[in-house]
Amino acid sequence: MRTLAGIGDEAGPSAAEQIAAVTGLGWTAIELRTVDGTALADLDDAAFDAVAAAVAGHGLDVVCVDSRIGDWSSEITDDFSRDLDELRVLARRCALLGTRYVRVMSYPNAGLPPAEWERRVRRRLRELADRAGQADLVLLHENCAGWAGADAERMLTLVGDGLGLLFDTGNGVAYGYSGVDLLAEIVAHVRHVHVKDGVPGPVWTLPGDGAADVAGALALLAAHGYTGALSLEPHLSLRPHERDGVPGDASGFHAAGIALEALLAACPAGA
Repeated sequence: MRTLAGIGDEAGPSAAEQIAAVTGLGWTAIELRTVDGTALADLDDAAFDAVAAAVAGHGLDVVCVDSRIGDWSSEITDDFSRDLDELRVLARRCALLGTRYVRVMSYPNAGLPPAEWERRVRRRLRELADRAGQADLVLLHENCAGWAGADAERMLTLVGDGLGLLFDTGNGVAYGYSGVDLLAEIVAHVRHVHVKDGVPGPVWTLPGDGAADVAGALALLAAHGYTGALSLEPHLSLRPHERDGVPGDASGFHAAGIALEALLAACPAGA
C-alpha cells in the first residue's frame, strides 16, 4: 500500500482541523504548508512546537513541507536572502518533524531576458540545494510556477544532489499541457506526488472527475515502481495562489480522499 497523505490546510486552517481531516480518512501522514493562515516558516517557536506536538501525538508522519521558495508569490529578482532564511528555518523544523522533503518552485520571471532568467534560477536553486544537502534535506521542484514549471527538459537539468522532482497531477490543466505526457518524461526522478484534478479554467474537481487523467498518472507511477507518498491537494475550497481568503473545507477534502482511494483501487497496475 502506498502512503496516502494530504496538505492539511486544504481541509482547514487550524492544526486540529488538518489533523482531524487526515485521520478521519484513516490515513497516517500529513503535508504541512500553513497553520492558521501562517506559513510554517513564519510561525513563532511556541506555535510551531504546538503543531509538531499535535502531529506527533496523533502518530502522523510528515511527508513534506511546502515552502514559498521560488513559488508563484515571488519573482526571480526578489531578495534571495528571504529564501535562504526560509530554508534555514525549515531545516530546523523539518528535523523536528522527521521529514527531509521541502517543496520549491523555480521563480517566475520579472522581465529578464530568457538567458538571464535561466542563469539566475539555476544559480539560486543550486545554492539552495547545496544548503539543503548540508542539512540532510531534499528540495522537491514542483511542476508549477517558474522557469522549469512546465518543461520536462528544464526540470531534468535541475535534478542533482539535494534536488528532486515533485509531480502534481492537476497542474497541467492550469498551465495548458498534458500532465501524463510530462510525467512520462520525468517519472524516474519523481520523489513525491500531489493529487488534484480539474477542467480548463481551471475549475477543480474530485480526483477522477476532471481532465487531468489522474488514473493514467497513477498507473504510470505504479508501472515505474513509484513508492513515495500520494498527497491530496484538491483545491476545492482553498486555492492559495488566488489569495481569495477562502479557508480549506473538511467535507470537500474528505470527498476528494474517498475519490482518490477509489482510483487507486481500480488502478490496473496494482497501485
